[in-house]
Amino acid sequence: MATDLSQAVIFAGGKGERLRPITDTIPKPMVTFHGKPFLEYIINQLKHQGIEEIVLLVGYLADVIEEYFGTGKSQGVKIKYSYSPVESETGDRLKNAKDLLASEFMLLYCDNYCPINLPSMIAAFRRSQCTSLITVYNNNDMFTRNNVKVNPTGYVETYDPTRTLPKLNGVEIGYSITKRVIIDQIPDTNTRFEHYIYPLLCREGNLFAYRTNHRYYSIGSSDRLAATEAFLKPQKAVILDRDGVLNKKPPQAQYIKCWDEFEWLPGSLDALRIFKQAGYKIIVVTNQPGIARGLMNESDLTNIHTKMINEANEQSSTIDHIYYCPHGWDEGCLCRKPQPGMLFSAQK
Repeated sequence: MATDLSQAVIFAGGKGERLRPITDTIPKPMVTFHGKPFLEYIINQLKHQGIEEIVLLVGYLADVIEEYFGTGKSQGVKIKYSYSPVESETGDRLKNAKDLLASEFMLLYCDNYCPINLPSMIAAFRRSQCTSLITVYNNNDMFTRNNVKVNPTGYVETYDPTRTLPKLNGVEIGYSITKRVIIDQIPDTNTRFEHYIYPLLCREGNLFAYRTNHRYYSIGSSDRLAATEAFLKPQKAVILDRDGVLNKKPPQAQYIKCWDEFEWLPGSLDALRIFKQAGYKIIVVTNQPGIARGLMNESDLTNIHTKMINEANEQSSTIDHIYYCPHGWDEGCLCRKPQPGMLFSAQK
């Protein structure tokens, strides 16, 4: 995937205090999941998005990182290293690496992973004409406390590292794009880049948000490791619609309101069994606006889905999970297909 931005810079020098005792012997980005260090997942993701060169800003146990990744040949990218003292903050690390940096580059943390679409991010960055763009998780599920306020036009009005100001509406998660000229504004004092520069850019109207509903996964603290391990676990899944795919679709503007009206399509149970035998997780996503229209209730739908799962089990198959949207066509929800809300739920 070719893009006009080919370099990524990753902060990878901190001590990872919140991961102790794990980080007593290895640096945080080398925490392993399913046989690979977390940093390798990030590097592979960047490579597949068109990034050709990665600059690692290292400090704590830097030799462990360099010994594993080397020049990046085995990962299919070119890797360079910028070394700073362990006590250096992100601002100092970035200033120290200035001579290695392209005029524009991605900037990431070594402890966050989020599915991204880099060409889309670049397009948003170009349209904004800002010095920097940050990726902002919309945090509709209140996964963590918000730390930014984004206005309706997409510009970031507030960056609050304390996460205490009112009307914050998103979480900055890294995966930023920035111009190298911003480094000249970093003070010579040992300071955190994001804490100093992002508020400055907000005041200038020069920081844009690329918003996403994709949950991000982190190794920033021990309590997040289990969810990250589950997300990174190699697994196969198939996501199916319900009506017209598994069962006979009712006429337009009519709904299956009870189990007696449900009729499996020929071969659908066989297909579910084949998926199961092949090791796939089976997920169903379905729009059910009959609930919003008052023609049925959620208890009716739960009964239908329970019987669906039971019959699939009786046929040596399974349905692992069913997500549904109960809203009407014009309610503007994020879950009704073709909106991606139910897919994001399945992803988590």
